[in-house]
Amino acid sequence: MSTPKYSAEFKEQVVLEIVQKSGPVAGVAGSYGPVAQAVGGRVAGWRRGHPGLGADAVTAEGHAGIGRLRAGLREARMGNGFPEGAAAFFARGSG
Repeated sequence: MSTPKYSAEFKEQVVLEIVQKSGPVAGVAGSYGPVAQAVGGRVAGWRRGHPGLGADAVTAEGHAGIGRLRAGLREARMGNGFPEGAAAFFARGSG
C-alpha cells in the first residue's frame, strides 16, 4: 500500500482556500498541484458537511442590509434626477 500523495492538512488547506475566497477550483488546484476533479469532489463534500458556511452564505441580517442599501440608492437616483432636468430646462431657455 502506498502513502497518500498529499496530507490531510494540505487537502483541507486547499479546500478552505476555495470555500473562503470563492476561488475557482481549477485555478486553485492547478496552483497547488492536485487534480481539479479530486479537489472539486472534496469541496463538494465539505459544503455538504457544512451547510450555510460558505462564502456566499448571507444571513437574514445581511439580506435586510442589502435591502436598505438598495432603497437608499433608489432614493439617491430619484433625487439626482431633478438637478439634471432643471439643467436641461435652463439650457434650452425658459421662454
